[in-house]
Amino acid sequence: MDLRDLSASVLRISDIYAAEHDIDRDRDWALLKLQEELGELTAEHLRLTGRARGAPDNSALGDEAADVLGMLLIYCARADIDLEQAMQRKWLKWLEPQAES
Repeated sequence: MDLRDLSASVLRISDIYAAEHDIDRDRDWALLKLQEELGELTAEHLRLTGRARGAPDNSALGDEAADVLGMLLIYCARADIDLEQAMQRKWLKWLEPQAES
C-alpha cells in the first residue's frame, strides 16, 4: 500500500468515526488530536523504557505510533498538504545525486 492509498483508507475510517460520534474534524481538531496521540506515544515510550508506571508493551507502542501516523495523514488532508511532495522536497532530495557545479 502506498501513502496515497493509506491516506485514503485512514480518511474513510475517520469519516466513519466522525459520523458515529458527531465530530467536526476541521484542521484545528486534527492538529490537536495529533498532539494527543503524540502524548500517548510518549507515555508508552516512557513505560517501555522504565521511566513511567505500568507494564511495558511493545504492541501498545506500535499502536500509538500508528495513531500518530493516522492523525498526521488526517491533518495533512485537512491542511491541503501533499505529504509525498513535501517528503520529496524536504527529505528524499538528499538521496538524489547532486549535480556538480
